[in-house]
Amino acid sequence: MSTETPTVGRPRAFDEETVLDRATEAFWRHGYEGASLSVLTSAMGINRPSLYAAFGNKEQLFQRAFARYHDTQVANARAALDQPTAYASIEAFLRASADGLTDRDHPAGCLSIQGGLACSPENARISEILAAGRAATEAAVEERLSRAAKEGDLPDGMDPGALARFVMALSEGHAVHAASGASREDLHASVDIALRALALRQ
Repeated sequence: MSTETPTVGRPRAFDEETVLDRATEAFWRHGYEGASLSVLTSAMGINRPSLYAAFGNKEQLFQRAFARYHDTQVANARAALDQPTAYASIEAFLRASADGLTDRDHPAGCLSIQGGLACSPENARISEILAAGRAATEAAVEERLSRAAKEGDLPDGMDPGALARFVMALSEGHAVHAASGASREDLHASVDIALRALALRQ
């Protein structure tokens, strides 16, 4: 009778967080539809069976990669918004965004924009996921501005929701321009103009 211990399965020979980061960059660089399974497995350094075993299908992989990315983005946004005034919060948010969009450690622009700017009908779910992510960030901005309104830190008649949408529209527009080659200095120059236009200083 054999006394050998049964094999319970081979442990994964890769770190999931590391390969998720690589998948994120591939989706960011190529978009959801442009990131084929061959592109993804090459970027992640694993084969297709390993991808399926660890992450499921391509959409499930994207959902996990984007969730990891988005959690970081929202945390960064909340940190930027944690300023004593509405003006300072908006400035910190927009300047941190401009810096992040032009960070050379990853593709220029923003995954939530480039990941699925245009998706075919069968991949509409991807566009919905990305839109929900952007909406969550906008909600964080609106939450901060609503608090400012209650504290008397916004001009009379200023709608926190509309202002949050303006701030996000500028940030998202910057993402498109950064992906097209706009420099960090270009984006900060736009922030300067937006801040003058807002005239939120008390």
